[in-house]
Amino acid sequence: MQSTHAIFRQTGGPEVIEWITEEHPAPGPGEVTIEHGAVGLNYIDTYHRRGIYPVELPSPMGLEAAGKIVAVGEGVSDFAEGDRVATFGPLLGAYATHRNIGAEHLFRLPDSIDDQTAAAAILKACTTEFLVERCGKVQAGWPVLVHAAAGATGLLLVQWLKHIGAEVIGTVSTEAKADAARAAGADHIIFYKQEDTAARVREITGGAGVRVTFDGIGRSTWETSLDATGKCGLIINYGNADAPVGEVDVGVLAMKGSLFNTRPMLFHYYEDPAERAAGAARVWKLFEKGALSVTIGQTYALTDAAQAHIDLQSGKTTGSTVLLP
Repeated sequence: MQSTHAIFRQTGGPEVIEWITEEHPAPGPGEVTIEHGAVGLNYIDTYHRRGIYPVELPSPMGLEAAGKIVAVGEGVSDFAEGDRVATFGPLLGAYATHRNIGAEHLFRLPDSIDDQTAAAAILKACTTEFLVERCGKVQAGWPVLVHAAAGATGLLLVQWLKHIGAEVIGTVSTEAKADAARAAGADHIIFYKQEDTAARVREITGGAGVRVTFDGIGRSTWETSLDATGKCGLIINYGNADAPVGEVDVGVLAMKGSLFNTRPMLFHYYEDPAERAAGAARVWKLFEKGALSVTIGQTYALTDAAQAHIDLQSGKTTGSTVLLP
C-alpha cells in the first residue's frame, strides 16, 4: 500500500512543505493504520512550520484527521479494522493519506459524524469544550468577548457560549464574517478594523467589561484584551494567530483590575484518559443535539496544503478548512 505524507526539513513559509510517496509500513505494537478520509487545518500547524512551537526536524505535519482503520497492530484490543476514528494529536503526522498511530490517541466516531465534520471539528471543538467549561468556567448571563469570532474556533466558541447562556461579543473584520458570527449566536458584533474594540465592549457592558476574554490572536490584541476585560476577569490566550504575546509585566494585571491571565494547552486538559473521554462525549452530544455545528468554509486537496496555509494566515478563510486526500 502506497501512502503520501508531508514533511518540513526547516522552518519557514509554506514553501518548506514537501510531499513524499512511499510504501506504507505495517502498524507496530499498540498501533493502527488509518486511511484518512479528511484532514483538518489548524493555526497550530503554522506554528510548527514557522518554529513558534519548536519540533525536531525533519518533522511530519498536522494534528487533526479522521478516517477508518485498515490494519491493527499487535496488542490493540479496543479497535478493529473498519472502525471509524479521529485524532487531534499530540503526535504530528495528520497531513497524510495513511498513517500509523498509537491507539491511545484515537477517538471513536459516532455514526452521525462524517469524516469531514470530524476532521474540521475535533481539535477545535475539544479546544472549545475545555476553554469554556473547564478553563473559563463560564456561567449563564456572563458577558464574554471572542476575538476572531468568525474563525474556525471562534464560531464554535460562539455556539457553545450561547448554548450555556452567555452574552457573546464577537470581533470580526468583514460583513460576511459578521453574518457568520451572528448566525452562530453572537449577540454583539464589533468590527475591530473600524472600531475601538475595548471602548465598544465597555459601552455594551455598561462600563463593566467582560468576565472572560477568549483571545486566539496574541500580540496585536493583548492591550485590547486588557482594556476590555472587567475587574477580576480572566483573559484566556489560547493561540498566536498574530504572534506570541511575549514578556508580560504581571503588574499590569493588577493595574487593569486584578485580572487573571492563562495560556492553556489542549493536550494538558485532555491528558487523562477519563478527561479525554468525558470531553469528547460532551462535544459529540452537542453536535447530535444540534447545539453545535461546524462550518467548513473551504476545502483543498491534501497536497495543496501550502496554499491553504497562505490563505489561513492572510485571513481569507472562514470557519474550518479541510484537506482532502
